Formats: sequence, C-alpha cells, structure tokens
Amino acid sequence: MFQDSPIYDRLIAECGDVPTQVRREAERVSRELEQVMRPAQSPGYDRPHSPGTGWQRTAMLPGPRPQ
Repeated sequence: MFQDSPIYDRLIAECGDVPTQVRREAERVSRELEQVMRPAQSPGYDRPHSPGTGWQRTAMLPGPRPQ
C-alpha cells in the first residue's frame, strides 16, 4: 500500500499495522453478524419470516423513567 515510505514504515514499527488489524477485525465481525442474522435453519421450519416478529424496540415517552 505505502511502498518506499519511511514514515509509514516507522509508524508500523512503533504501533503495529493498525489498518490491517482493523480490517481483519471488521471482517471477523462481519462474518459473525452474517451468522447471527441468518434465519433459523432448523428442520421443519417452513414458515416465512414475517416482519414484526422477534425483538422490537418500543418508544418511551419523555419524562421520569420508572425504576
């Protein structure tokens, strides 16, 4: 990526190859999310996934929150 760049080479030596580490971590997280977001693949599961099922976020009205 940065060929013949003494400044970049020095940063890599001091801090490690941060862009490569970040890219690998982002790819790992992306793979995990793909697995989590897939619909259930269990035997006998033939219902289509309809919107509105599963986790839902509900709005809270302004004001003090119950404890």
